[in-house]
Amino acid sequence: MRKFYEYSHLGGSEILHGHFSTIETEIDDIIRSVKPPGKTKVSKEKTMKGRLLYSPPLMNRLFKQEFYGRGWRELRSKYTIEIEGLDKITGAYKQINFVKDRVMTEIQFGKYSYMLYDLAKFQHFFLERMTDVCVEILACNRLKREMSSGVSYGEMLIFDLKRLRGAFPTVPTKIILVDV
Repeated sequence: MRKFYEYSHLGGSEILHGHFSTIETEIDDIIRSVKPPGKTKVSKEKTMKGRLLYSPPLMNRLFKQEFYGRGWRELRSKYTIEIEGLDKITGAYKQINFVKDRVMTEIQFGKYSYMLYDLAKFQHFFLERMTDVCVEILACNRLKREMSSGVSYGEMLIFDLKRLRGAFPTVPTKIILVDV
């Protein structure tokens, strides 16, 4: 894959480059090393029935292999939810797919709401002082059009972040849009 565009939210790119340049280079290498085998998913969707598309689950697996193969790990923060007057909920957790040093990275080829939830998770771990900078890797709109309907795309996230004017998330984040 290749980088299509980068966006720095609250200095995320600058912090990554200035304090974690080795990790920044590694992320760039990982993106370049992911080679989807072409359009392998046959669409069953009404508007694209029979059309060959890129497979989001396959691309996620390819990224996972590359990140884990380079020593990145998953992070789970487990907790119990207790709200007065409601049942106690055990076994709840927040999870980040890829963590190395104090850099957290998520790949998002899922629905738009998941992209925003990634930012909420970044915010949680930032407030817990478990990360200094985060990276969100997403499809660009052009790639999204070659995937299942409903897949998120980075241009929309960047647009939303600009409209929020830094109010959310307050964690420095580098947004990377990718294409094939």
